[in-house]
Amino acid sequence: MAAIVAVGMPGSGKDTLLKAAISLGFMHTSMGDVVRSHAAKLNIEHSDAAIGGFANSERERHGPAIWAERALETLPPGDVIIDGSRSLHEIDFFRKRLGRGLKVIAVKAPLEIRFRRLQARNRADAPRTMEEFVRREERELAWGLGTAIENADITLDNGASLDEFESVCMATLKRVLEGNGKSI
Repeated sequence: MAAIVAVGMPGSGKDTLLKAAISLGFMHTSMGDVVRSHAAKLNIEHSDAAIGGFANSERERHGPAIWAERALETLPPGDVIIDGSRSLHEIDFFRKRLGRGLKVIAVKAPLEIRFRRLQARNRADAPRTMEEFVRREERELAWGLGTAIENADITLDNGASLDEFESVCMATLKRVLEGNGKSI
């Protein structure tokens, strides 16, 4: 089994990495979907501030790896890619449960590009202003996302074209699979 945790700031290009992984047969679990699902059960508003506040309060109440624990409950069998990890606590939890072969792949992109991408998505939790975006960045960095990115096993720069980044993602994922004894 190949296991990957994808980390990156919002809008960095993790979705492109996920699509490439899925095309290679990986199953996908989104920690953000797990948070939103739990929030919906409690009738929490779908805004970024409300969901982020809920995620943070759950971390304070149940420990910094609570969302990794809950995401693991939804993990499908086989090769898997998990996106949305926000801290080394979560990554350490995954390493203990999924084994030392787990690879953390960080995706990086410039702030302005990421802001435009989030606006283009037009999701309910998308930042409307750069100030709102910066507040979101600060909150996620406070959870430890910056440290998780800096300590990744593999870092992908998403500053080029979409086609180039898709090629980089495919090549990286194939190397991970080969490292787990699978051929493509």
